Amino acid sequence: MTSKDQRRRQLAREKFERQQQRRVERRRKARWRNAVIAAGLAVVLAAGAAAYATGTFAGGEKKKDDSAAPSTSPTSKAPDPCGKPAKGSPGKQQWKKEPALTIDESASYTMNLETTCGDIEIAMDAAKAPHTVNSFNFLAGKGFFDHTKCHRLTTGGIYVLQCGDPEGTGRGGPGYTIPDENLKDPRLKDNVYPAGTVAMANQYNAQTKKGRNTGGSQFFLVYQDSQLPPDYTPLGTITAGKDVLKKIADAGATPPDAAQNTAPNATVVIDKATVRKS
Repeated sequence: MTSKDQRRRQLAREKFERQQQRRVERRRKARWRNAVIAAGLAVVLAAGAAAYATGTFAGGEKKKDDSAAPSTSPTSKAPDPCGKPAKGSPGKQQWKKEPALTIDESASYTMNLETTCGDIEIAMDAAKAPHTVNSFNFLAGKGFFDHTKCHRLTTGGIYVLQCGDPEGTGRGGPGYTIPDENLKDPRLKDNVYPAGTVAMANQYNAQTKKGRNTGGSQFFLVYQDSQLPPDYTPLGTITAGKDVLKKIADAGATPPDAAQNTAPNATVVIDKATVRKS
């Protein structure tokens, strides 16, 4: 016959085992949730490359857009806080390979985005992300970003504005890809991209470990600290225009469209993008 003391010990052991099981389940769900969040920010970037089943901040040409972020979007459209776009339309230039590396890696470069909502200035890190900065310098010089929409705003869990797609769908790119860089940047502490970070979209899939080095022209601007795995090249920091991002974010986003993009309610168009050496 089981004594009361033995029964108490048995019940305590069973309680402990249930607690351990719940902890394991919570950790499993957290890993799954983080993977889904990362996979939700996908836009297929590489021209002609095979799209993966799931991805992250990715974007690609004439491919299914997998960008389904867990964002909370208002059902009613907020007033548009931005002006009308300048006359013109996005270019259709495409290149078969990454441009030759011509920037001075020891110099400072600044990108200025003249948008319908105000100017955003970005200090670019040429020393840590030379291929990325070189690509932006090349594309801006060709007018690639001019008259392009920022097609995606996430407003829950991850807080970013995504731009750089001439198609405005999450599928566009320049026709070439660039390597991932600066993924061990110490600023990405505890898998957090701090507010003010500017980073590259790509089609890396953390679950399948496929899709490295698939950045193109799409990039995202972080307007609030966002929990993300360090899989996206941090290319620079916003030095002016955080108030512009706040204005865009405060206007909210639309419900997901057929491609699962949550477009900003604000009319966010890059009228002109320039990169200067300073």
